[in-house]
Amino acid sequence: MNTRSHYDVAIIGAGMSGLAAGIRLAHFGRRVCVFERHNAPGGLNGFYSIAGRKFDVGLHAMTNFVRPGVKGTPLGKLLRQLRIDRDEFALCEQKQSRIAFGPRGETALCFTNDFAVLESEVAAKFPAQIDGFRRLVAAVKACDDVALDATPVSARSEVRRYVTDPLLEAMLFAPLMYYGSAQEHDMEFGQFAIMFKALFLEGFARPFDGVRVVLRVLLEKYRQAGGERRMKCGVRQIVAEQGRASRLVLDDGGEITTDHVISSIGSVETERLLGDGARLLPTAVTPGRLSYVETITILDRAPAALGWGDDTIVFFNDSERFAYERPAEQVDLRSGVICLPNNFAFDGGRQLPEGIFRCTCLANYDGWAHLPEETYRADKLRWYDAIQGSARRFMPPMAAPEELARATVATDMFTPRTITRFTGHLQGAIYGAPTKIRDGRTALSNLYLCGTDQGFLGIVGAMLSGISMANFHILQKSAGGPA
Repeated sequence: MNTRSHYDVAIIGAGMSGLAAGIRLAHFGRRVCVFERHNAPGGLNGFYSIAGRKFDVGLHAMTNFVRPGVKGTPLGKLLRQLRIDRDEFALCEQKQSRIAFGPRGETALCFTNDFAVLESEVAAKFPAQIDGFRRLVAAVKACDDVALDATPVSARSEVRRYVTDPLLEAMLFAPLMYYGSAQEHDMEFGQFAIMFKALFLEGFARPFDGVRVVLRVLLEKYRQAGGERRMKCGVRQIVAEQGRASRLVLDDGGEITTDHVISSIGSVETERLLGDGARLLPTAVTPGRLSYVETITILDRAPAALGWGDDTIVFFNDSERFAYERPAEQVDLRSGVICLPNNFAFDGGRQLPEGIFRCTCLANYDGWAHLPEETYRADKLRWYDAIQGSARRFMPPMAAPEELARATVATDMFTPRTITRFTGHLQGAIYGAPTKIRDGRTALSNLYLCGTDQGFLGIVGAMLSGISMANFHILQKSAGGPA
């Protein structure tokens, strides 16, 4: 591989946003290299292998799905800007998803990729709220959620202008927070609008082979455009001179120079690369506090054979109050997300070769980070059983309690410690710092942030973040940029 000592643009991190930025820049002739500390791309949306099986991490579903022919959407912009044919992602729609609140999900709102389904559910379950809900939808549609200079506004305060039932409010926030909020208890309204559109007004889809399809497409587009990447080659230090990032010191001690740096690893994590207490941003940004655990269960049959054939994703909470916060214990069993990858409408009636049952819950990083290995493994086993037991309250009962155990052929579980190890995110913070830097600017004139802490959310959002930062900060400010 040709490894230069100077690049027009150096990108830190081979996640979705970093790869998308690299593709966009390489399309316009920039000499660009992506530096990744680990041996696999994807970051928060990658995969790993155990005993020949591929396990997705991050991806439950791609949000922002729209059917062919729908104009003016994030998915369409993404495909156009990266020169991807929509068939290359081979996206298959969800069947249906559900928000279930109460000890066993007694109050539920179903939704699909047809927004009319959710609207009719709200009208049926919360008839006194439907007019306000429709006004909220109109406000979400009118929100310029991609404005880079938008003033942050509390989503709670905005939503309460339209929705006055606390239970409906909590049910609307739960999916949006679980799939994109770095902030405890509340969201910024622009972030709320992004996620509301992505989940409810647009929808869920998945390639048959999961996140690997998306990564294969991105890596091939990047290679075809002439981009370079260095795997197992992280950045140890950003050297700043005269207000600019002039050099990157790599993990192996090598150095490269660059005209521009785009970092996708997070604002606090990027600031630490400057060393000597240097500030990257005008005000201090604290690491996020929200992390997750996830159990993955491989079955010898499809979930439908266990009576779980209707739901693609279930967002559950066992009371009317939804607490989106760092739990006091290692895991908060009160709420979570169930994902059944088999329950997408795969083309041609195809079926995944094995059943998959994934459960995600909020977790406390400090409760996992420093455990002795033996204790860590024992706690994983203990919490695996507890998480499954909690999630099963919100699924149709099986004929026999031991039926799930009999169908199980393999299991795994990742924790906040795993997240930090493989992504570098401090405190295992899935969605990074609670303060987002919408315009990507930093104290260094040629260093920009993309990805999690720039503020676009979801897999499509992450890629659009990389594209937007490449366009805004580099291509549009130089000759030969995009029209």
